[in-house]
Amino acid sequence: MFRKLILFVLVFVLAALGSIAQGEQLPKQGKLPPITVLSIIPAQGEPGMTVTVNGTGFTPGTTPFLGTVQLTGNVIAGKTVTFDLPDLPAGVYAFYLKREDGSTSRAFNFTIQPLRPVASGLSPDNVAVCASGREREVLFTGSNFQPGARVLFDGAAVSTRFISSAALAFSVPQLPGGLHQVQVKNPSDAASGNLALVIDAKPEILNVSIGNDFVSYYELLISGRNFQQTSVLVVDGNRVATGRPAVGERDQLIFLGCNQLVYQRHPYDTTPKEIRLQVVNPGSEESPLYTISAP
Repeated sequence: MFRKLILFVLVFVLAALGSIAQGEQLPKQGKLPPITVLSIIPAQGEPGMTVTVNGTGFTPGTTPFLGTVQLTGNVIAGKTVTFDLPDLPAGVYAFYLKREDGSTSRAFNFTIQPLRPVASGLSPDNVAVCASGREREVLFTGSNFQPGARVLFDGAAVSTRFISSAALAFSVPQLPGGLHQVQVKNPSDAASGNLALVIDAKPEILNVSIGNDFVSYYELLISGRNFQQTSVLVVDGNRVATGRPAVGERDQLIFLGCNQLVYQRHPYDTTPKEIRLQVVNPGSEESPLYTISAP
């Protein structure tokens, strides 16, 4: 039995050698499968974003292309290719994969979007309603700002000074106090997110002193911030408006500027007493109470 098995093996080997000797060859290795793209995530994006391509037929030498631009790809497990979008002009490009054997995938439309500006901060982010000149200038910091970028203040473009791709400067327009929205818009129309800027219209009394005495009345000089031309002075609960006094009233308020008011007071007697003062602006913003001893 053992001799028969040895004889069978010898016959098989000799037959195989004979086939080779007669020119028969062993089967060749099969060809690579075609490149098939199953998904592109995302199918559009800004320069710098990472794109992931899933499919089959990928090799370590498979390379992504956008139009005629060859990119650097990273092949993972023969089924995934990742790459970063280059800094190309916005538009639609033909995207495809190319293998080292010359095979290519089907071409797909890929949209490169304009690079959006990024808003990081405002300095300062609070401007007094009465601020003037350089006091109204705000530095807008971020990234991806392009020459010609404009600052939008509550949706309206304002005069903008381009400093760099990371900084712009603008002057806060003369608007009522409150919370306002600010963003950057590049010439490509790509816009950043909104940042909040406060125009502070709340008045504040910093000091009150006695001024000139005109026998029947005297002046109280009120200094502070954010006073307005139509501000009202509340004296112990009684309102004194700017301009001519109302019929039957003698006290008068004179507006000298954002930081100075003059209260012409007609006292009933000259005995000093405690007086509580408060400034109220047209938008109903109120200063804290200020107390002074005066006639």
